[in-house]
Amino acid sequence: MRKLKRREFIKLLGSSAAYFSGLGAISSCTPGSSNSGRIVIVGGGFGGSTCAKYLHRLDPELDITLVAPTSRFVTCPFSNTVLINLRKLEAISHGYDAHKKRGINIVHAHVQDIDAPVKKVTLDNGNTLVYDHLVLSPGIDFKWDEVEGMDASAALSIPHAWQGGPQTILLKKQLTAMPNGGVFIMSVPENPYRCPPGPYERASLVAHYLKQHKPKSKILILDAKDKFSKQKLFMQGWEALYPGMVEWVSGSTGGRLDYIEVENRSVHTEMGDRHKADVINLIPPQKAAPITDIAGLSNNDGWCPINQRSFESRIHANVHVIGDAAIAGKMPKSGFAANSQAKVCAAAIVSSMRGIAMPEPSYVNTCYSLVAPDYGISVAAVYRYDTNKGIYKVKGSGGNSPLDADKSYRELEARYAAGWYDSVTGDAFG
Repeated sequence: MRKLKRREFIKLLGSSAAYFSGLGAISSCTPGSSNSGRIVIVGGGFGGSTCAKYLHRLDPELDITLVAPTSRFVTCPFSNTVLINLRKLEAISHGYDAHKKRGINIVHAHVQDIDAPVKKVTLDNGNTLVYDHLVLSPGIDFKWDEVEGMDASAALSIPHAWQGGPQTILLKKQLTAMPNGGVFIMSVPENPYRCPPGPYERASLVAHYLKQHKPKSKILILDAKDKFSKQKLFMQGWEALYPGMVEWVSGSTGGRLDYIEVENRSVHTEMGDRHKADVINLIPPQKAAPITDIAGLSNNDGWCPINQRSFESRIHANVHVIGDAAIAGKMPKSGFAANSQAKVCAAAIVSSMRGIAMPEPSYVNTCYSLVAPDYGISVAAVYRYDTNKGIYKVKGSGGNSPLDADKSYRELEARYAAGWYDSVTGDAFG
């Protein structure tokens, strides 16, 4: 058999078709429909929106309600391009009109409570929803108590911008107002957190902006870790494009935070160093969104343990957790991973309701990062499930962009990045 070239492999991953095409058997193997199946999905991002779509595709007779807090979802992927004016916020904002046309019920509200034993969801508008299966894809929250000197209100001065929307615009304004010769400090937490390569793409694109508009400025990355995703590729790009502008400090050499002085915009590290900044982008340690605590679905680490084959909670039956909030084995917390998990979850739910065997799951993830607008790098992988070890990465699948790639290859991957974004958002929201 001919070995797939890397570009062909990534193109294959882009549609997730290899796995989902096999799920058509669910719709055809059992005559009739479930009729009474009530599915409530909480969270309108990559996970929740995709799950709603594919549940409907597998069984159009299901009564599906998608609860999303806002009428448009702003993605974290490609939000870094908004910071430096490559895209507008509207370009990374997506609505639910396609779902409405399918007959999926869209409710814009926040969930106040989940009573799993009686299968009831209470909304902040006073309404309640009952379900046969509940899917939670609520995203992340922040562990503010682990960053001395910071809390949620302080994020109005020192933004995290790790949820697309107002925080993105706030950080953009601060970057625009930063003086030439200023210091931009980014603090990156320990794993796990949403989008492992995201901070380093952000540092790259901020460097691109500063090189053009404020060339005397400097970027300091204070990292709690000693290594990070696509590290060699990012550092190669920084050296080639932004020599002397980007400094990365590992956790063991002074990157771990001790406390923050918000008013003075100063960062103190565990090694006793004090760094003064014009702009601080502090990305806090993370956990699953608060509703998972309220529903009793998260563990002491703040994440949700699940059956990694079906994404059903290990704590409450008929409740499934996908996306960033879930403990999904070796899969990273990313929008594309959530999109892939949502399809497996949809298959698991319909299989359970039909009383048939669920197809063997396969999961995929691919992530593009821009080191510059015309310089892209990527990582991709295929994952399988094993009863003993959960979701694991298939050895030899995917991999990183080659270190020895030429300029035209990096330019091509930057174009692929835009195509990847259009593909995954089209799949989730289209």
